[in-house]
Amino acid sequence: MGRVDGKVALITGAASGLGLESARLLAKEGAKIVLTDINEKDGETAASEIGGDSFFIKHDVTSEEQWISVIDQTMERFGTLDVLVNSAGMGVIGDIEHTSFDDWKKVHAVNLDSVFLGCKYGIKAMKKENGGSIINLSSVSGLIGGYNMAAYNSSKGGVRLLSKSVALYCARKGYNIRCNSVHPSFILTPMVEQMIDAAPDPVKAKSTLERQLPIGRLGQPTEVAHMILYLASDESPFVTGSEMVIDGGITAQ
Repeated sequence: MGRVDGKVALITGAASGLGLESARLLAKEGAKIVLTDINEKDGETAASEIGGDSFFIKHDVTSEEQWISVIDQTMERFGTLDVLVNSAGMGVIGDIEHTSFDDWKKVHAVNLDSVFLGCKYGIKAMKKENGGSIINLSSVSGLIGGYNMAAYNSSKGGVRLLSKSVALYCARKGYNIRCNSVHPSFILTPMVEQMIDAAPDPVKAKSTLERQLPIGRLGQPTEVAHMILYLASDESPFVTGSEMVIDGGITAQ
């Protein structure tokens, strides 16, 4: 207990999935949590469940104006920002021939533009205090390609290299702000569960995913949340510009 005691953490996409699990764990370990999501109902429920000093802000992560407002509200409430977790994301299945330009732009806006905006305005807040940690959720799909994931691969690959650029910039400026990307594979989040349930044979679909993982099972949200906790804590002061892979061995093949 207390691995991030007293820290203020802003987590996007916190109404469900990896964002919610990370919010729960960081709060349990002593952090004050600002949860943001476009899903207001579930976001308010999550903040109420976590309790304490936590609060929710409705947030379209593709909006620069809303990012400025969210950071301002965080600073007004707590006076500092120590941890930023860019967890909001979306996926669209589609190969290069059949992905519409509208879907391409939407996926990049949510998955990549939002991370740019979060880093840009998160740094402005963090550099005023004692530095901090920026944690960007990428994916194993930001490391290896999939024939039917053109937009998703591109957006998550962008998060990977943007994170390195941010890490190097902050190090050069002496801001004491670390930035790392996290790369999960198939994790049992609502998004993956919906994909499985939508398949003609959900049992077969889940089995197909599991067979791709050398470890033989899908990951649990808590397993990713613990990596985020490590990066948020003072246990990782020498870790920046890194790719933290949580993939059940898929990239080892």
